[in-house]
Amino acid sequence: MKVIEGGVTAPKGFQAAGIFAGIKKDKKDMAMVYSEVPCVAAGTFTTNVVKAAPVKWDQHVVYEVGKASAIVANSGIANACTGEEGYGYCRETAAKTAELLHVSEDQILVASTGVIGRQLPMDKIKGGVEKMIPLLSDTKAAGTLAAESIMTTDTIKKETAIEFTLGGKNVTIGAMSKGSGMIHPNMCTMLAFIMTDVAISRELLQKALSSVVKDTYNMISVDGDTSTNDTALLLANGLAGNPEITEENEDYETFVKALYQVNETLAKTMAGDGEGATALFECKVIHAKSKEEAVILSKSVITSNLTKAAIFGHDANWGRILCALGYSGVQFDPEKVDLYFESAAGKLKIIENGVDTGYSEEEATKILSEKAVTAIADMKMGEASATAWGCDLTYDYVKINADYRS
Repeated sequence: MKVIEGGVTAPKGFQAAGIFAGIKKDKKDMAMVYSEVPCVAAGTFTTNVVKAAPVKWDQHVVYEVGKASAIVANSGIANACTGEEGYGYCRETAAKTAELLHVSEDQILVASTGVIGRQLPMDKIKGGVEKMIPLLSDTKAAGTLAAESIMTTDTIKKETAIEFTLGGKNVTIGAMSKGSGMIHPNMCTMLAFIMTDVAISRELLQKALSSVVKDTYNMISVDGDTSTNDTALLLANGLAGNPEITEENEDYETFVKALYQVNETLAKTMAGDGEGATALFECKVIHAKSKEEAVILSKSVITSNLTKAAIFGHDANWGRILCALGYSGVQFDPEKVDLYFESAAGKLKIIENGVDTGYSEEEATKILSEKAVTAIADMKMGEASATAWGCDLTYDYVKINADYRS
């Protein structure tokens, strides 16, 4: 497998566009991704009971229609808590796009991100659709514009692509995402659009996406808030020409491995770009009794505000991590736990069997001062492991969210 430059336009047959439509004051705010042929579609969505209108629309397209030709996304307004009017605007957006692309409106996916409670300015949305379609292109630059156009408080665009071989054919997965705040396990204020030219059945496409989401997007947290708009969409148009994957064979396993790599990259990028963050904070739990317990333990650490604040201060305050493990709900012997800090600056054992090792505070601070920091908790209970990703908690997080609507 080879990581290549690009995002959603890297696979064969996909085009994209990104523009300023006037929804936001002065930043690009609408994106489109289009496949030259209809795709089989898969998706996963927020677990929040309060679901935004585009989530409900996309669930209909993915679960009932099963095919899609394009995605239209806007940033700035979430179209959440907008009632029947908001859902109607999803339909209007799809209808306008379908009319201009000469496809069925129930093959158009829509997505929104931004402020909750406001209605979409449909004159700008429809005008944006009209403006984007002539700009659709399969160039890398077009994909990047689309990735930039779905950003809200994100500080960097998030896109990646990978090339590999299936059935003797070169195939590609390309993706883009957004997410910086209101991010918590079981999906987050995130949009992820994943395109592939692989030929695969709808059933196995959905199974593959659902399986990798559990270990990628569901393992990140920025602030403990699960959004109303979380959406991950995976479209496959089959243009690579590989033998269609219709059973869980070796090609399927290769596809899942590549899909995991793409989504792990996006998940870690989102966690590291958490609102106000200065560092990606990773927690690896090893030798747990079960995978389920390892997941619970690792999430408990990366969602601990006290631990996140310590990471921001480059403070090896390991008591906060042991405390977070302790209130996770998992039963373990704290007098058997080993804890390490690791980064590009080195690796250091902080506690052994639940007791301080007498480590060098200076060395620990050096390790914790890197842009990516890992805490490794060895539970000494079994062979299971899990990794969760978060970020540090900074002064800027409060500043950003205190005046988010202005």
